[in-house]
Amino acid sequence: MKIPSGWPFRLGIAGAVALLMLVLWLVLRQLGMPASLSPDALSGWLNGQGVWGPVFLFLMMVLAVVVGPIPTLPVSAASGLAFGVLAGTLLAATGALTGALIAFSVARILGREALREKLSSNPVFASDGSQWLLFWMVFLTRLIPLFSFALISYAAGVTAIHGWRFALASFLGMLPMTFVFAGLGTTFELNPFVTVAAAVVILLVMTTLPWYLSRRPGSRLARWLRLDPKR
Repeated sequence: MKIPSGWPFRLGIAGAVALLMLVLWLVLRQLGMPASLSPDALSGWLNGQGVWGPVFLFLMMVLAVVVGPIPTLPVSAASGLAFGVLAGTLLAATGALTGALIAFSVARILGREALREKLSSNPVFASDGSQWLLFWMVFLTRLIPLFSFALISYAAGVTAIHGWRFALASFLGMLPMTFVFAGLGTTFELNPFVTVAAAVVILLVMTTLPWYLSRRPGSRLARWLRLDPKR
């Protein structure tokens, strides 16, 4: 099978990112990052790192989003406990957005071209796919912590969404829960039933909406989402 032009470079980029994340994980563990990853333990460790504390928090969030060995919610809670609500929210959200953009870029480099060719008529993957639809899909999934931040970032990378739209939708969508966890720390718990129910509803909408729009290209919803080829 013939390897597409540019694949050695693409695989090299993906390998470099993977190696960088591995090195980052090993360095943080060597510096004493708690194995338990509880908000109290993490905040205590971060407070003991002096001026490097905010940097380590940022790097932990990047690592959590790109690779996923660290859950993002405890890190968000620790950010508020260690640096206060506003500063903690900004640090956690900035780190998560940076990690999301890295994951998005890796997926775009590796898989975007192939899916665009195979699914040229799909409003999610086509070259002229609806940016409005994709923006709201990313935004909604960011609101529910049950969705894997890393998985959504990689998945978005192979869609038609523009990078800046992905970044904006991710940042706006993650802010509410990041702020809540940074503000309430270990005292806050999500209601499992409500969280799972909301995630299921959003998942159903995201899986059925492209199919519906492909069958009803002239519907009012399609026009609102700017699926008109003349948009």
